Amino acid sequence: MAKTKVFTLTIQNQPGAVAAISKALGSAKVNILALLGTAQGATGTVHLVAEDARRAKKALEEAKLAYEETGAEQHELLNKPGALAEYLGKLAAKGINLSSIHATAVKGGKKAAVIYTVEAKEKAPELSATAPTA
Repeated sequence: MAKTKVFTLTIQNQPGAVAAISKALGSAKVNILALLGTAQGATGTVHLVAEDARRAKKALEEAKLAYEETGAEQHELLNKPGALAEYLGKLAAKGINLSSIHATAVKGGKKAAVIYTVEAKEKAPELSATAPTA
């Protein structure tokens, strides 16, 4: 289990808004691991996870992009059917309620990643991140 950060930015829903964020991070050599953007009328929300949270924070600040930072957990899973369900089932059995979740894998890749946040009063337990056996 690795600790990470989720950065949440509120943006204007207009062409180039997400491009400006990714350009600021890319110019600072910050790799984006996960990104989710949604629009709500004239505004939108972008949630992102960067490979180097410290450098991402600095790049966002230098670009004068306002953000909120939330602690998160990052886990690697085997990239096979049922691995995510098994892992999330373990969290549920421990009574962990997720506030957000990002999950991704590359087609044909052996590993997948899941990144999640929980309410501040909860702390995620140490869980094995193994895939189910067939």
